[in-house]
Amino acid sequence: MNIVEQIGQDAVNASLEQRPVPEFGAGDTLRISVRVVEGSRERIQAFEGVCIARKNKGISSSFTVRKISYGEGVERIFPLYSPQVQKIEVLRRGRVRRAKLYYLRGRTGKAARIAEKTRTSGAAAS
Repeated sequence: MNIVEQIGQDAVNASLEQRPVPEFGAGDTLRISVRVVEGSRERIQAFEGVCIARKNKGISSSFTVRKISYGEGVERIFPLYSPQVQKIEVLRRGRVRRAKLYYLRGRTGKAARIAEKTRTSGAAAS
């Protein structure tokens, strides 16, 4: 591992000590609490939507969340290890067959729904 990768890995580890990152992927519904600074005041704002993409690239890792707000699609890209992101909650897991769900951009309403992932035990499957 070269020195740049080592510095990035140290930064990732320092960030994980402050705030653990849950396991999630494309299709999962997330609630992200973001710290917003407005002038001299600071508040926490929640953004809830479906994760449509995840980019794993060390300290530069990010994920894209999409929601429909007042009939208009809104997407935000969050850096995974940013100090502005206070908390990431996984509300439900989605069953999808793609790593990037960009096709949801062209869909609205029921066509944009994602089925929930169900757990099956090994004993019931046989």
